[in-house]
Amino acid sequence: MTIAGIPQRALIVSGSFGSALDASQVVAAIGRGLQAGGRPEPDACPLELAGEETEDVQGLLEAVDFDARMRAARGVIVGAARLHERTLAGSVTFEIATRARQGGVPAYAVTGENALDSFDARILDLQLILEARTMRALAAAGRKLAKVM
Repeated sequence: MTIAGIPQRALIVSGSFGSALDASQVVAAIGRGLQAGGRPEPDACPLELAGEETEDVQGLLEAVDFDARMRAARGVIVGAARLHERTLAGSVTFEIATRARQGGVPAYAVTGENALDSFDARILDLQLILEARTMRALAAAGRKLAKVM
């Protein structure tokens, strides 16, 4: 859905948040929060990864048609169990943030733990980083994002 050519749906891309929350649960909780905050149903893209690291980041994102979905989105919300300096070295989070920046689509992050310093966060060009570790906190993060997107 677009209004005056501006996409209204967010794209939520996330892996699991450890063994407690799988990728589908994370995406669903953030999505519920977005909708509770007045946003339309988001484009949900759970990524079932063994961890944040993967050998073929490009192939993984191509398999879910990430670029087309990103261009059709108002913003990209990336979920990561932990954001840390290693996030800057070829990870899924780094690739998503880079593609969003290059595509002119704002990117936001919801993470269980934010260990980035302000310089590293600026390199990723994330508009906002919210910490959330539980289903309730993920939904609250979605409601906060609904206000700024």
